[in-house]
Parts: sequence; structure tokens; C-alpha cells
Amino acid sequence: MITSPQHTIDTYQASGLWEGRVLHQLLDEHSASVPQQMAVADAPNRQDLVGSEPLRLSYESLQHASYNLALALVERGIGEDDTVIVQLPNIVELVVCYLALSRIGAIISPVPVQYGDYELKHFAESLNASALISIAQFKGEPLGSERGANLPTNLSVLLFGKDLHLETRADEGAAAKLRALEAVSSDANRITTVCWTSGTTGMPKGVPRSHNMWVTVGRNCIEAGDYQSGDVLLNAFPMVNMASISAFLYAWLLKRCSLVLHHPFDPGVFLQQMQDEKVNFTIIPPAVLNQLAKNEAMWQQFDFSALRSIGSGSAPLAPWMMEKFERDYGKCIVNYYGSNEGINLLSKPKDVADPAVRAFMFPRFGSAGLEWPSSASKTIWTKVLNPDTGEEITASGVAGELAVKGPTVFDGYWQTDNSDVFTDDGYFLTGDLVEICGDQQQFYRIAGRCKDIINRGGMKLSPSEIDVLLEGLPGAQEAAVCAYPDSILGERICACVVPNAAEAPPSLQDVVAFLQAKGVAKIKLPERLELLETLPRNALGKVQRFALQEQISAE
Repeated sequence: MITSPQHTIDTYQASGLWEGRVLHQLLDEHSASVPQQMAVADAPNRQDLVGSEPLRLSYESLQHASYNLALALVERGIGEDDTVIVQLPNIVELVVCYLALSRIGAIISPVPVQYGDYELKHFAESLNASALISIAQFKGEPLGSERGANLPTNLSVLLFGKDLHLETRADEGAAAKLRALEAVSSDANRITTVCWTSGTTGMPKGVPRSHNMWVTVGRNCIEAGDYQSGDVLLNAFPMVNMASISAFLYAWLLKRCSLVLHHPFDPGVFLQQMQDEKVNFTIIPPAVLNQLAKNEAMWQQFDFSALRSIGSGSAPLAPWMMEKFERDYGKCIVNYYGSNEGINLLSKPKDVADPAVRAFMFPRFGSAGLEWPSSASKTIWTKVLNPDTGEEITASGVAGELAVKGPTVFDGYWQTDNSDVFTDDGYFLTGDLVEICGDQQQFYRIAGRCKDIINRGGMKLSPSEIDVLLEGLPGAQEAAVCAYPDSILGERICACVVPNAAEAPPSLQDVVAFLQAKGVAKIKLPERLELLETLPRNALGKVQRFALQEQISAE
């Protein structure tokens, strides 16, 4: 499947912005040149997570594993353009799935392990998925069989540890049998992933992306993190969206690095891995960086001499923390601002020398009249638009919607009306509010959102979706959710309920149990309940979530 118009393909290929490189072919190159280099490794606590010993695969072994899994999937009827939902934690098998599905020209749709029956059923129906790949157990629970039991009966459920097994032996027959698929799978314009982003009016939307789109973002991440060939990268973010797929999966193979996995986040295990694996680059959540900056004794307990730089994002970074890391620890931090759709702004020392500025300002890549040292600035065009009129904003300090265009940006949501997603001249309307700032108008500052989204620890959730799910809540006349600030996750979810006078008001436990009965993912469950007399609404009767959030945050 190819979603990009031919003129777009021709333009980006001619300019070199799209390289025509494909994920599994990058692996094959390294297997031929450095077969025994360590390619990918599990976290040391894998046994606790999935009940089996940690794996460490060389490039050669990883290549064999990807061939063998690809053949096993073909023999089960999975092939060109078939969509496969993959729900796995960050373990070696997840990496092998990306490579195997790439080999056969199928489309991988990775989803967080937190997602439940409700979300997976929606994904399966939207994609008309051929299969779900998961694992027999996760943290002692039968993850895959529980999820698969409520999916459409025509969808195959394949579980590692039961139906699928990682085979690292060489099988020349597997390679030969898959050779006929190379003409399809080697086209870098084909869609290779469908990730999921929260819609503002209901269920999450699928975001199709091609190899070319991923490679371009991967190159930008390599430049931002100053990756060197042979570096060790530590990935602690679920490998299901932009941050980890670009900065780790694609960048790892583009630069022939070694990829160390971690999940779910455990500070003690993570810091030990950074030392023991001699990690050169990683991404760390803002809250953890703040803790490390406040506790220098903890930082000094470990040997992080191999660490060259750190990435962070998904929530505002503290200037004092940035300065502490650079001044006292000698480590620079890159501030990432991205999305599955293709936003790719990077605030790094090459463009923004002052760490205090880098904490909250992003270079205005692709804006007329501005030049930046980094090559990433040539891969995206940006402007700020008035959300109501669509007119371009050029004055400082005026909030407007960020619009982006370029080879990193997707072509539109999966099987959805995209008429209101792009401007007439092809810019994607991000829904994020920014202000132009800086003494030369050279920066953007994130000012908020013009679309309803809750950002819980980097997972973007639709409050409208949860509102709909709360309809019929016993004891409630009406209900809505909003975000409230949190020092660890950035935002958490608050349920705001107007009680029904004829019934006992619901408790937080009642709200959570009501949603759990619908199979909703744990990350969407409210962690706070407020009982109100009314919900603030506009003249058309729509809940004014910004007013609700202001009221809840003040309390």
C-alpha cells in the first residue's frame, strides 16, 4: 500500500530527502559486514516480565530470526499489505516482528501492552486486521489469550511462547522462499506501520507511515543525539510510536548501533543498564531527570562516563535541570517535540546553545528567512495559523496553531475523512498552540492545545472518548473528564460528575469499575473524582473543557 502521491515521491526522492531505504535491508547490510556485533538485547528483568531468560542477539542471529519468523507468518497466510496488530512489551521479539513483517510487505500496527479489549477491538475492525501477535504471559497474566478471546473470529491470534518461537538458526530455505516478496517489500514508499494517535472527537486514529518517512525522522534523531557507528542505545519508551520507532528502531539500524531494551520503566534497572551496557544515548522522562538533578548522590553512584547525550520530551523541561546536567554532570540534553503524524522539532546544542533556552524553546525549522546549522531544519516546513481564520501569524507572543509540512509528515489518517486535517497548500494542522518568540523571532514556545487531548506520561488520550464511555454511569446525571497537572506524568485524568439527585453519587472506585467493565485500558482510568453542581458549557451546549480544567487545577 502506498499513500503518497507520485509527485510527492518524485520531489522528495529527487532532493535526497527520501533515501529509498527499507528496515530489513539495513539489517541485512550489517549482518553481512559485522555479523557478530551485538544487535539487540533484553533488559535483565525479562524473566519477571514474560517468564523467560533475557536474550542477546548478534546481527547475524537477528537476521536469521527475522527470516524464520517471516516464513512462519507467510505459512499462516500473512503477506503483502496484510495488517498485523502487535501487542508486546519491549522485548527482542517485538524488534523481530518489525523486521519480519517488513520482509513480507505486511503492515505492523504496534499497540501498548496497557490497551485492553475495547481498544483492540476497534483497531482490529478499523484495520480489518489479519492477525494479533502477542505473548503467552506478561507479569504473570495471560496477556495474549485474554486479548484475543474478544477479537473477531476471522483474526488469527499468534502468541510467542505458544504458537510462535524465536528461531535464530540459519535456514537458507527460508531466505529462498521469501525472495519472491522482495520486489514488494523493498519499496520504501510502501506503508510499513500504522500507529495510533488519540482523536479529538472519539476513538484513536490510525497513522500510516512509510519507510521513507521513518528514515527521514531517524536521520534527524541521529543528528540530534550525535549517534556514532557502534554506539549503544538504551530504549525505555514503548516501541509503539514516534519517539521510540524513530530515535531507536530506525536510527539504530541506520547507524549500525547496538539496541538495549527496557520496559516497563524501572529506575533502578534502568540506571544499572546505563552503566553496565556502557550506554552512549538514551531518552529519559522529564520527571526522572528532575529527580536525578536533585539527587546528585544517586547520579554519582553509577559510572555514566560512556553517556554522550540524553533525549527527553513529552512534557515541559525545567531550565534549572538542563543547566545542572550540562554544568555539573557534563551531559547535554536534547528536547524533542514530535508526534506520530510527523511533527519533528528538535532543540539541541547545535542550534540552541543555552540549555535554559533549550528547555522550552524550539527552533523555527522551515520558517522563511531563518537558517539553522542542523540538517534536520531542511526536512520540515512550519508556520503558525490563526485557529479561527486560518490566517498566518507572524507576530511574537500571539498563540496560534502550528502547521507542518515535509518528508516526515504522514499523508492522512487511516480510512478517515482528512478534509479538515490539512490546509489547501498541504500543511498538517497539528492542533498544538505555539507562540513565536526570541529576540529575532527564531523560536517557538509551546503554548497549549487547541484540540482536546490529555497527555499522560507521553500517551495522548482523547477526553471526548472517555466522556462517551461514561454515559450511563450509575448515580450520574452527566459526566466529563479533564486533565489535572501532575509532577511525574505531566497530566492525569479527573472525572467530573454531576450527581443524579435521586441516587447515591458514585465514588472514584465506582467510576473506575464502570470503565473497567467496558474493557478500557488502565491508562484511561480516572485517578481523581470531583462532584460538581454543573458542567461549564458554551452557548451550543458543548462542555468547555478548558474551564473545567482551570476549575479542577485551582482546587
